[in-house]
Amino acid sequence: MSPPLRVVILISGTGTNLQAILDAQRTEGYTVAGVISNRPQAAGLARAAQAGVPSCVVDHTRYPDRPAFEAALEAEIVRFAPDLIALAGFMRVLTADFVARFEGRMLNVHPSLLPAYRGLHTHARVLAAGEHWHGSSIHFVTAELDGGPVVLQGRLPIRPGESEDTLRERVQGLEHRLYPTALGWIAGRRLRWQDGPWFDGAPLHEPIQWSEAVDCVS
Repeated sequence: MSPPLRVVILISGTGTNLQAILDAQRTEGYTVAGVISNRPQAAGLARAAQAGVPSCVVDHTRYPDRPAFEAALEAEIVRFAPDLIALAGFMRVLTADFVARFEGRMLNVHPSLLPAYRGLHTHARVLAAGEHWHGSSIHFVTAELDGGPVVLQGRLPIRPGESEDTLRERVQGLEHRLYPTALGWIAGRRLRWQDGPWFDGAPLHEPIQWSEAVDCVS
């Protein structure tokens, strides 16, 4: 039996997705090898410590420029010897050179139905636009911001009179189910990268859709 998939998680904040990933690692067949934060005060570091997972801080404010920060970040990632890197609320834009070094080995979660609403403040923007649906997307990271191939996507209906806070909470709850699922697919070799995403032995041209209503993947 091959060893479990080793995953390193990059965080910047509270680490709720990190917690979901930690909680599911045994059932999904991967192991969290380490956690790296670019912010020393990130609450997610305490979650890693409580789970007995090693962590470190690469504070972006202590480096003179982005290449210097990314060189230090890469060194810490390599130290954990991961098979996969999962960005979970990591609030730094990574350069094309950095992304290229980890091509096909880096996932991100974004709180929108990509390709719609890339960037920040997605919940407020979706509500302001009067959208009827919102959700979250798990995608491979490429040099294009929030533009990598989406592999798994979850939708939920926007409720009448919904606030930004309640919508954020509901989308986060969806993310906590999507992200461990995607990691489990990679651990189980159902999802892989071969000049693009493949799922169950075939190229994945459209994201797999998670249906909240029936609690399944289709």
